[in-house]
Amino acid sequence: MPHIHDKIDFTAEVFIVFDGKVLLRKHDKYKLWLSVGGHVELDEDPTQAAVREVKEDVGLDIELLGQVIRVANEGQKGYQELIPPRFMNRHRVSETHEHVTMTYFGITEMDQVRNQTDELSDELRWFTDIELEDVSFSILDSVKQYAKAALRECR
Repeated sequence: MPHIHDKIDFTAEVFIVFDGKVLLRKHDKYKLWLSVGGHVELDEDPTQAAVREVKEDVGLDIELLGQVIRVANEGQKGYQELIPPRFMNRHRVSETHEHVTMTYFGITEMDQVRNQTDELSDELRWFTDIELEDVSFSILDSVKQYAKAALRECR
C-alpha cells in the first residue's frame, strides 16, 4: 500500500489470540517479530483496516475486542462509533517518515495461518506467554507488553 502522506501515516495492528497463544510475524525488512497490520487506507476506518490487513496477510477471520459506546448522535448521517484501540503510539519508521499506530486485540477460531502477501516474511508463529520472554527471538519490549496484555484479556 502506498503512503497516504510522505511524512506520516496511520496504521492499524492486531495482536491475534487463539487458544492461549498470540500470533506474531517476523518482518522481512526489520527482522523483528511484530503483530499483523498495515496502513489505514483512505476509504476505511482503523477497525476496517485492522480486519482487512489480518485477512490479507495471514488469511484469518477475526473478531476485534472492545466495546462500542452508544451515543446520542449515533443516528446522525455519516456518524459511527468505532471500537477504540487498546494502545496507540507514534514512532519513526525512517529518518523522514512516521506512523501513528492503533493497536487492537482480536480473537480467531482457528490457528491455520498462511502468508498471503509477497512483502512479508514466511515466518509466522503462535507464541505462549513464556515464549515471548525467550531471548533468542528479537521481540521489542513494546511488542511483548502488547502481546502479553492481549493474552491476559483474551483468556
